[in-house]
Amino acid sequence: MKNISTIEFHTGSKEELLPNFASDFPYIASRVEFDKYMGSFVPWHWHKAVELFYMQSGVLEYYTPKGKQVFPAGSGGMVNSNVLHMTRPLAESGKSIQLLHIFDTSFIAGQQGNLIEQSYITPIIAVPQLEIIPLYPDHPEQSQLLNTIRESFQLSEDDFGYEIKLRGVLSDIWLQLLSMSRPMLDEKGAYDKINDKVKLMMIYIHEHYSEKISISEIASAAFSSERECFRAFHDCLHTTPVDYIKRYRLQIACHMLAKSRETITFISHACGLGSNSYFGKVFREYIGCTPIEYRHKWQDSDI
Repeated sequence: MKNISTIEFHTGSKEELLPNFASDFPYIASRVEFDKYMGSFVPWHWHKAVELFYMQSGVLEYYTPKGKQVFPAGSGGMVNSNVLHMTRPLAESGKSIQLLHIFDTSFIAGQQGNLIEQSYITPIIAVPQLEIIPLYPDHPEQSQLLNTIRESFQLSEDDFGYEIKLRGVLSDIWLQLLSMSRPMLDEKGAYDKINDKVKLMMIYIHEHYSEKISISEIASAAFSSERECFRAFHDCLHTTPVDYIKRYRLQIACHMLAKSRETITFISHACGLGSNSYFGKVFREYIGCTPIEYRHKWQDSDI
């Protein structure tokens, strides 16, 4: 299981870049300790792979376009394919640790278009209103499934037949999730194209964050008006385009401060945050410390 402390993106699609995710074994197991995660939260992102998770400790907030759900220790759930989401631990909840199975559904379905995919996979991943399937231990049926998810992280790569055992347990979990989510699957919901538009706008920002960016340029990237741009960010990401740009630039700055020896001046300009004084002011406001303090924290540790 890989310990994750930062998020990276594919150059083209800007989906999350999943380390060691291979076409012949489209699966990774991750462990996130949020006090060791850059910025202490996971920023807005999406990926084609589904995300099955279990909260080992602490309390985690999951944000999606439809709102927020809270997951305390012992709870868990599944984030659907291509769903925009971000996660943030509650500060007063203590050390938050999350365990994740992230896998392409082909890992359990097999060949694309086959009967298993049509009957058991597509009914979940093709439903626009099904962003997250939450699981809580106070519900007997969900509690049993949560135990299965928790125990699945104990499988060892060194065990004989590990890959088959893993596919078997994930298939069993998926079948139970399908059964539990049937009431939601029967609800009629139209696909909201605003999700695709906001992804295009996010991609534009990710590609041009070091430059001056106007709202009209962001909107044009998704063939939208400025009014639609503001609405898309408000409805999907619960923020403004300007604030998203600022937060993304700070995210890049945090990565550069932790991973490089570039000067503060170089980093502030490279991230599109201008002068040292403005960079320092905004950094402290959002991150809670100065850029130099942040660099010392990350470069002087073994995290």
